[in-house]
Amino acid sequence: DVQLVESGGGSVQAGGSLRLSCAASAYTFCYYDMSWYRQAPGQEREFVSGVDFAGSPNYAESVKGRFSISQGNGKNTVSLEMNSVRPEDSAMYYCYARRRALGRWDSCPANGWGQGTQVTVSS
Repeated sequence: DVQLVESGGGSVQAGGSLRLSCAASAYTFCYYDMSWYRQAPGQEREFVSGVDFAGSPNYAESVKGRFSISQGNGKNTVSLEMNSVRPEDSAMYYCYARRRALGRWDSCPANGWGQGTQVTVSS
């Protein structure tokens, strides 16, 4: 599986901002759709936001207008800007990379998950 390195997260008060980043370790000829999921204690993991290899973003309804996802400067990197955060945004956030069948895709690591980064929003 592809190796993912996440950074960012932490504790913030409601209404504040946080930025999460994720980078996939893969050959430069590999293409991945990158996304963020989150999981709160006792709840299922849910989709938050994603961006495909061409840069097209999509968002869960619960974060539209507050979160912004973008590709990073490096290939197969992604950042999630979280604004106007709410206590219900508190969760472990996971980066996910889905391999695209482009070019020499069969030489690229398969789909993978990051180790997770905690986001805690206090009221």
